[in-house]
Amino acid sequence: MPIPNTIRRQIPPTHPGEMLREDFMPDYGLTATSLASALGVSRQTVNEILRERRAISPVMALRLSRLFGNSPEFWLNAQHSRDLWESEQRYQKELAQIDPLSAA
Repeated sequence: MPIPNTIRRQIPPTHPGEMLREDFMPDYGLTATSLASALGVSRQTVNEILRERRAISPVMALRLSRLFGNSPEFWLNAQHSRDLWESEQRYQKELAQIDPLSAA
């Protein structure tokens, strides 16, 4: 029997780029250029993540987890939460047309 999850978030989950920009980079004294260099990626890639225009990929999650000493799941879960929320907002009308099934 499924457990109903009817509580909807009103605000979006935090994008991993915002976490990097607001929490991690200031704590470690990083700039976009130094972060890109430490990760071994282009400054443009980092800039797109920081501006929340690029998602965290599995490879980027591995790079970030190695750099900051946390898990890749931390980064992927944050991205996954954001992606689901955005999809739910975008497809709200279509999803409302689906009638939930009940167990026999």
